[in-house]
Amino acid sequence: MLYAISGALQILVWNPLAAVPGATLGQIRADMALAGESLSANGVLAWAGIGLLLAGVILLVATMRRTSRVWPVVAAYLVLLVFAAPGHFFVSFGPGMSLADTFLISGADHTTWGMVLYLVSAAALLTLIVVIIRAARAVSAGAE
Repeated sequence: MLYAISGALQILVWNPLAAVPGATLGQIRADMALAGESLSANGVLAWAGIGLLLAGVILLVATMRRTSRVWPVVAAYLVLLVFAAPGHFFVSFGPGMSLADTFLISGADHTTWGMVLYLVSAAALLTLIVVIIRAARAVSAGAE
């Protein structure tokens, strides 16, 4: 849930403020509107909402099943974090290009928070691989 909220803030608030130093978010949005551009907040909020919903569903299912097996729940959250990175890139592309077109700057992230989110997803992928290998070894050891 924190990833989705941080990702939305990164795209809609932190990155625009870092991209146009000294301007307020209101000024940035007004200048973008004059140029016929926008931060495409609806797409970003939809992405964040889907992430929040999926995280809530995993929690709800885990709670309702009352299982003592924690690793499937951990794996589900790790998968969610892994897929959050391509989603974040996809929804941040339009707002980044709109900033670039309006202010004649690079469309890339202007804060480190975008990279932090991608690193979280990369760490989740590595952890998921370890969890899968560990589960496969446990099944293999149980079969012998």
